[in-house]
Amino acid sequence: MATDAEGEGERMKLEEKPAKQGFLVHGPVTDGGTIMTPDRVALWWIFLDRIADSDWETLEAVISDEEHIRSERFHFDRDRQVYIAAHATCRGLLSYCLGGDPRSWRFSVEDHGKPELISPADGPRMRVNISHTRGLAAVALTVDHDIGVDVEWLQRNAETDKLAKRVFAARECRTLAAVPQARKLETFLSFWTLKEAYVKAIGKGLSQPLDAFSFDLDTLRIDFEDRLADDPAKWHFERYAPGPEHLMALAINHPEPARLTIDAMAAPLDYLHGVGV
Repeated sequence: MATDAEGEGERMKLEEKPAKQGFLVHGPVTDGGTIMTPDRVALWWIFLDRIADSDWETLEAVISDEEHIRSERFHFDRDRQVYIAAHATCRGLLSYCLGGDPRSWRFSVEDHGKPELISPADGPRMRVNISHTRGLAAVALTVDHDIGVDVEWLQRNAETDKLAKRVFAARECRTLAAVPQARKLETFLSFWTLKEAYVKAIGKGLSQPLDAFSFDLDTLRIDFEDRLADDPAKWHFERYAPGPEHLMALAINHPEPARLTIDAMAAPLDYLHGVGV
């Protein structure tokens, strides 16, 4: 995805995306099959304002007991609900693509706190990543390869130039400084979502300095201050606008990014409702 000279970005507007024959639209797997391969990425997102009051009980039935306990610790209902929506969508996507009971999936926690799906001993290593912000949750799934997704809410208040000077690379700061004030927040969050998606994919969390790498919003190429730190040619990035108030970015490490097929769609609530019954 590319951006125009003002930094607006020709990100994929998912709410305007026409129906297509992607690998997700044919329905969930049956008979112990799978629709995932190392060259496929499945991406689901879900808006909280499209979840009816009557749906929450079935979504809660999809998550694990541990996740339910964690959800009860949130002070605000909106935070509790987006947590439930994210984890129910994650479990639903796993079962949609791989089969099985969505409550059966188990996760471990890596050194820097990144959750990792515990894949069956006799199966491929499935990689999944979750992100949520006010009003929106997203989940990305693939086989074997590092993957990260990040979503951000566009209605927040932020001192973009000041914050960018603290955490962005110099090239990114120059790009942000050059855009009109009306485009500041969107441009800032365009960089931020890409950076967060990469950091989540590599699993280093806050230990990874955000100014040690930079993005070009025209090409979505990543570059590293230390050229030995990583290989830009093995990374593929996508930017999306799932709706008018949100931005989303996807990062995936793949030996041949040109082979990737990425299928992105709104999580089917009827399916989530069905597996939660």
